[in-house]
Amino acid sequence: MSLEEPTPDSDAELDVVGETEDGLDYDALADLLGDKVRTREEHLNAEGFVIRPDDVQDVLFALRDEAGFDHLSSVTAQEYDDRYESIYHLKKFDDPTQQLSVVVPTSKDNPVSESAEPVYRTADWHEREAYDLVGIEYEGHPDMRRILLPETWQGHPLALDYDQTEPQIVTLAEHRNPLQEDHRAGDDSDTMFINIGPHHPATHGVLHVETVLDGEQIADIEPDIGYLHRCEEQMCQQGTYRHQIMPYPDRWDYVSAGMLNEWSYARAAETLADIEVPEYAQVIRTMAAELSRMAAHFLAMGTFALDVYGDFTAIFQYTFRDREIVQNILEDLSGQRLMFNYFRLGGVAWDLPEPREEFFEKTRDFLNDMPGKLDELHDLVTSNEIFQLRCVDTGVLPPEEAKSYGATGPVARGSGIDYDLRRDDPYGYYDELDWDVVTEDGCDNFARVLVRLREVEQSARIVEQCVDLLEDWPEDDREIQANVPRTLKPDHDTEVYEAVEAAKGELGIYIRSDGTDKPARFKIRSPCFSNLQTLPVMSEGEYIPDMIASLGSLDIVLGEVDR
Repeated sequence: MSLEEPTPDSDAELDVVGETEDGLDYDALADLLGDKVRTREEHLNAEGFVIRPDDVQDVLFALRDEAGFDHLSSVTAQEYDDRYESIYHLKKFDDPTQQLSVVVPTSKDNPVSESAEPVYRTADWHEREAYDLVGIEYEGHPDMRRILLPETWQGHPLALDYDQTEPQIVTLAEHRNPLQEDHRAGDDSDTMFINIGPHHPATHGVLHVETVLDGEQIADIEPDIGYLHRCEEQMCQQGTYRHQIMPYPDRWDYVSAGMLNEWSYARAAETLADIEVPEYAQVIRTMAAELSRMAAHFLAMGTFALDVYGDFTAIFQYTFRDREIVQNILEDLSGQRLMFNYFRLGGVAWDLPEPREEFFEKTRDFLNDMPGKLDELHDLVTSNEIFQLRCVDTGVLPPEEAKSYGATGPVARGSGIDYDLRRDDPYGYYDELDWDVVTEDGCDNFARVLVRLREVEQSARIVEQCVDLLEDWPEDDREIQANVPRTLKPDHDTEVYEAVEAAKGELGIYIRSDGTDKPARFKIRSPCFSNLQTLPVMSEGEYIPDMIASLGSLDIVLGEVDR
């Protein structure tokens, strides 16, 4: 039975508990959960339901199956003076504006909470990270051990009592075959354990993939991350909102996607501080973000072709030819080619370069050449028989698995999931422009490649419309920044989670303020982190070359996975 309150315009009951024409009915959701909701909190993006640590699975199963919250976007763990706390940020793939936070406090002397992994597979890595960095343990978790730091690490870096000056002695542990007895095909099976990475060109950075082969097929696979972990969250917690945090996002996804990274922080901080960005600055942001998306997708295409072809001189250089043009435009705009640091809270650092006509002409020339260049890439790559043999029907990721693991971006849209925050949770100037969300139903490596190439076309449409708007914008109305106080001090205990559609997927930021000019908690929801969890689903039962193709199709960047 639906528990939503009837609306004046319609007597028909809606299918999902708590869902009304005007959004979520939090009272109906609270009634659904009954006395399991101990109290309710106000977060800026959604209400928070506080529950007991031993009610996590019951509550999340009810919210997933009866209320439609099928997307566990992120898990935030933090320590207060009197308690530990886990926050499960829930959304709906059909409508990510409908959000709910499930808050789980635990005592200081016994920080143990029930695991959400049986409900959402994405909680596997997220809860391991919470244990690793904060110190909360999750009962019933299938693999409760560190994920970013070595197993022998002492302490938890984001705990309040962590001593950063204490030296660490990290011993080397002997690798063992992780394949358990019940995984074996039989007594006559012949398994072999091999290490792929962490220093291998096909791992796209310092990624170690522990792989078990049964004959020539992959029987078990586990990504081993953390080689590039820099505790970026703690670094942001030590910086001021206004000036010191913004340079850090460029270093997460560092392959040209910096503008998108900067926007994720800007959106969260601007919601936290109630800052309204001028319309002109929103258009500039949208243009810069889509140029960054194009550059990131070109790199993804080139490195993926290198993975499956082994051809550096042709396809890789074709994609870099086009990426360099985008980099030149972004350099003209921001003064940098990689670490842009162009966004500011309330707008952007400065206006378009002078003379404006030259900047517009340069950008239009690039856009006019784009259809022909994309045709070249399709001729070189997607039409190639060898490429199709390597990619079609390999690395299959069914949509239900993609949702359970929290996959987003081209990885999810390549599995037919029609989810894009630019359209579904509009920000910037996207809702004023004409463009389409790209999806493919193939669910394989080939589908993910097609999504990225087609998204380049849509990004070009967006950039062209932004150029038209900026070219005709009245000179007297070109306001690039809102009037932001020199020192930002959001109200004490204000909490927010906001996300943008980055090149790899949903890049979200959770911030809790404590009344000072620095965040009390800063949590980064990396799309690469969640997407990489799907690699075993895509690879088990396939061959090593298929796994290399699957890993490349995820388009991960270890700077964002590890942070």
